[in-house]
Amino acid sequence: MAVTTFAAIDVGSYNVSMEIFELSKKNGLKSLNRLRERLELGRDTYTLKKISMDSLNELTRILTDYARLMKEYKVSEYRACAKSAFREARNCLLVQEHILKATGIQIEVLSNSEQRFLGYKSIASRGLEFRKIIEKGTAILDVGGGSVQISLFDKDTLVTTQNLLLGSLRVRERLASFENETTHYDELIDQMIRKDIVNFKRMYLKDRSIDNIILVGDYFTNLIFQNKSDMNKVESRDEFMKWYERIVAMSPRQAAEELGVSMEIASVIIPVAVLYRKLIEELGAQTIWLPGIQLTDGLAYDYGEKKKIIRSQHDFEQDILMAAKNIAKRYAGNKQHTEKLVWIADDIFDVVKKNSMLGGRDKLLLQVACYLHDCGKYISLVNVAECSYNIIMSTEIIGLSDSERSIIANVVKYNTTPFAYYSEMGSTSNLNEYDYMRVAELTAILRVSNSLDQSYMQKITQMRTIKKDDNLLIEIETRDDYTLEKGIFNENVEFFEEIFDLKPILKIRKKI
Repeated sequence: MAVTTFAAIDVGSYNVSMEIFELSKKNGLKSLNRLRERLELGRDTYTLKKISMDSLNELTRILTDYARLMKEYKVSEYRACAKSAFREARNCLLVQEHILKATGIQIEVLSNSEQRFLGYKSIASRGLEFRKIIEKGTAILDVGGGSVQISLFDKDTLVTTQNLLLGSLRVRERLASFENETTHYDELIDQMIRKDIVNFKRMYLKDRSIDNIILVGDYFTNLIFQNKSDMNKVESRDEFMKWYERIVAMSPRQAAEELGVSMEIASVIIPVAVLYRKLIEELGAQTIWLPGIQLTDGLAYDYGEKKKIIRSQHDFEQDILMAAKNIAKRYAGNKQHTEKLVWIADDIFDVVKKNSMLGGRDKLLLQVACYLHDCGKYISLVNVAECSYNIIMSTEIIGLSDSERSIIANVVKYNTTPFAYYSEMGSTSNLNEYDYMRVAELTAILRVSNSLDQSYMQKITQMRTIKKDDNLLIEIETRDDYTLEKGIFNENVEFFEEIFDLKPILKIRKKI
């Protein structure tokens, strides 16, 4: 039986943790060792806007120890990831370079959507338990030091996911200067976080009913709910509220003694407790599930899935597409047109893929671009491309990296505006050469696909795309007059041929 040893390292706001896993097709994931060392990088970032030298030296020491332990366990591969405290530090790149030189460990800085998606993946890996709970209205609350991610499920469908800058350390540092001016610190926190949570409820929850909350996050999530050893645990709303009333009445010293933690950790307990209480109250859930997972679980699961050691029962790409569909719906997208556009684009993609540098993941990005290609019309019917680009770049799509979101936004932008050559983009471009070529190829496909339903009337009843010599033959059947679509199609032939060295030829058969 082939066994792989994998190490997952999480550089968080409060601590740096490492978990070493054994992976096999027979037994799945098995944790061999879990370590956690206290390091409050979030305090540096949210106050100094950078990681201090003292913190950098301590981080170097911790990761040096972890590197030594990985050798002892004969770890074959590892993944070290940092989150918001690292991501928002002004000296982020310098710290990454220092750590690599000093320890040999390459730290990957996750975008917020990548971070939350890994957490979500680890929950979904619970299989039947996860699928059963999301049959009813469910919210996943992922609380970290810098922010809170709220993901809503309705009837097994991911409806929306939004990020609120209300992390426990961020709240504590924001209120630190006038904490001692009130005798009701919990009420002060409540007032600070209230508007963001209420606005989320008004904009995204609407008439949906939330029965369950799934809580994931960092060290404090399980500490607050007294979930020792990060075990799988279910708690009622009433149980939490009883604990809450008791803990907020305590001083930090009393809380430290009660929970068996240091004063430094206890100072964050009340902000986290108030944050959870407010979210639970506003969402209205009665049941709280703590699956007992950490980011390290998600990293290991993701690795096992990509290496085909683990087979997932959940379709994560479908979640990304559902998120895109819901964004399109929010901006009044034409559902019939976008579904037809995806159908056409998929067909063309499958044929030209062999002549391109596109991979399987790019098909997903193309589908998302199809759903969002005209979302900017909601803001302006004149500046559609620019508005669509800005909406996509400003909207988080769980599971997509920042670079992938940039690719989609640029594909949508150049769908209707003159394509810019790489040398013309200058310093304003956020694309490297490889991603630029992916944008060019996906844009060519989207332009031709969109032209084939230019009237938004879904005239095509059947379609077949084949490659013949240096031509791409697109044979369609339609009942309606196709003059408009044919004219717009011909306008896009030259660009497509320039990108793929294939000339698109449209053959139309009128269905009687």
